[in-house]
Amino acid sequence: MTFLKVTDLAVEFTVDKRTLVPVSGISFEMEPGEVLGMVGETGSGKSLTAHAIMGLTSLVGGKVSGNVQFGNVDLLTLSRSEIQTIRGAKISFIPQNPMTSLDPVYRVGDQIVEGLRKHLKINKWQAKRQALDLMEQLQIPNPERVFEQYPHQLSGGLKQRIVIAIGIGTKPQLLIADEPTTALDVTVQAQIIRLFKELTVAKSVGLLLITHDLGVIAQVCDKIVVLYAGNLVEYGDIKTVFKNPKHPYTKALLDCIPYIGMKKGSLRAIQGNVPASGNFPSGCRYNPRCPFAVAQCKKEMPAMIELEGGARVACNKYSRETELV
Repeated sequence: MTFLKVTDLAVEFTVDKRTLVPVSGISFEMEPGEVLGMVGETGSGKSLTAHAIMGLTSLVGGKVSGNVQFGNVDLLTLSRSEIQTIRGAKISFIPQNPMTSLDPVYRVGDQIVEGLRKHLKINKWQAKRQALDLMEQLQIPNPERVFEQYPHQLSGGLKQRIVIAIGIGTKPQLLIADEPTTALDVTVQAQIIRLFKELTVAKSVGLLLITHDLGVIAQVCDKIVVLYAGNLVEYGDIKTVFKNPKHPYTKALLDCIPYIGMKKGSLRAIQGNVPASGNFPSGCRYNPRCPFAVAQCKKEMPAMIELEGGARVACNKYSRETELV
């Protein structure tokens, strides 16, 4: 049963009397308890897509179009007060940087309690008890002491756990985590990822995981969405995409992963950079960096094509019924 269905999502901004559309044509679905990974280089539109789903882009002047069906509700049709009853309660967001997401002048325990009281309608003492229980579940040592501390007194790993506690405390149906392992050491990353996996399995929470780390994606995700320059270029089952990537960009990302036994100096990189919004090339936005680009790629935006096995790819090579070598 699909409980989140995003169709033709686009975000538009007006800057200096120019209309910019940094994200467009984003479509994917999620099932309860499913982990969907969203990957792409910096500037691909991952965080902006998450903000649009949460109804946050309008707060900074963005205009969102398309359809975001959450259960029986189209989130994009809701008023600000209506979306606030869903955001934080049924859909939670774990922001990118715990170092700047926590208020430095409030104790971390009080910041967990605030969300619990607002969305669960419980009193202060019930909220504190639940907050301490959450901290124990997240393996925070000595939760009573940490509850009374301020963000600057905690390590990066503990800050990340506090932000996760705020996110999962209201028992959401959908959790959107934006780069939750950024700036954490490898051992802490593994602990955080394991916590997410346990959460989705035990409580059937849908997890939209945004990350640059394809290793993390491979460990925990059921499906993958690949974004490039604000467009969806590939979408499918994680095993299918990793074993046989169809889009040249997906293949290039996977080729950038180091592996044991590789020769010194053989690590590949993708030449060039993601174009900025307002400077997107005509046709396929990846064509200036694509080794397979032909004249058609510079003129025509490729359509999303469904391939055998349910995978989807937006590449003119497949519209010409040729195979990626």
